[in-house]
Amino acid sequence: MTEDEARKKLLARRAELEEEDRISAESRGPVTLQQDSVGRLSRMDAMQQQAMALAVEQRRRAERSRIDAALARIEEGEWGWCSACGGEIAEKRLRHDPSVARCVTCAAG
Repeated sequence: MTEDEARKKLLARRAELEEEDRISAESRGPVTLQQDSVGRLSRMDAMQQQAMALAVEQRRRAERSRIDAALARIEEGEWGWCSACGGEIAEKRLRHDPSVARCVTCAAG
């Protein structure tokens, strides 16, 4: 995978994450009491759904951070090299996820 291919893939994924954030913004908002609902169980269900939406948003934020770091490594000429040992990251690993910063050995340890 070339740096240009990786950059395109990373930018496309970041755009997808931003669109997912936009779509799910409403489900992360405050839970309001609905007078016409069944009661406490409905509010608890709404709060659980809100908590799950917030957790998903945190995962997307973490992935965006990894993507931004990978884009910075591309600009610095460090992409494709392990940030821990300095060795080359396997092509197959980079094709699967161009945002990885460590080789398999360092990631496992």
